Amino acid sequence: MISIKIEELVDEMLTCLDIDIEHIKQNLSRLNELRSLVIKRDDDGLRKILDSINANSESYSEHEMTRHVVRKKIADFLGCNISQVTLSLLEPKLDVNKRNQVKIKKEQIKSLVEIFKREYANTIVLVSECARFNKLMIKNIFNYGKAGTIVYDAKGTINKQRDHKSWLVNCDL
Repeated sequence: MISIKIEELVDEMLTCLDIDIEHIKQNLSRLNELRSLVIKRDDDGLRKILDSINANSESYSEHEMTRHVVRKKIADFLGCNISQVTLSLLEPKLDVNKRNQVKIKKEQIKSLVEIFKREYANTIVLVSECARFNKLMIKNIFNYGKAGTIVYDAKGTINKQRDHKSWLVNCDL
């Protein structure tokens, strides 16, 4: 009777984990799309993906509540605190088949989270570099033509500008 009840609760948890796995995969896809849209400077696409993220976050918070309820049921059944309910705690209490299912899900989630962290860091670097480049471009645009500004000609040699008028004469627009 005890093992049947715990296995039913673990089945509910495995269902929650399947949703978590799909959510992480979806977020990985969004990060890739986000980087692509940033590189392409596709403002409409960026707006759409941000709207999609906002809409999805509401439904995912409902899933998080469901997962919390399942963890609470397991904690009550095992007579422990909800913070103690982990997959590692459950594994030894299960038969071999369920233990393997839990182990597989745990490994999938761990692997996906590691990939997500790496891709998230890559996205942060890309956005930071874009911001830095844009700031540098704006600074150079508004400083261009001021005395002492260093510019490069087509041959790559350095020319120090003396005044704004010399820039206008040399500009081929």
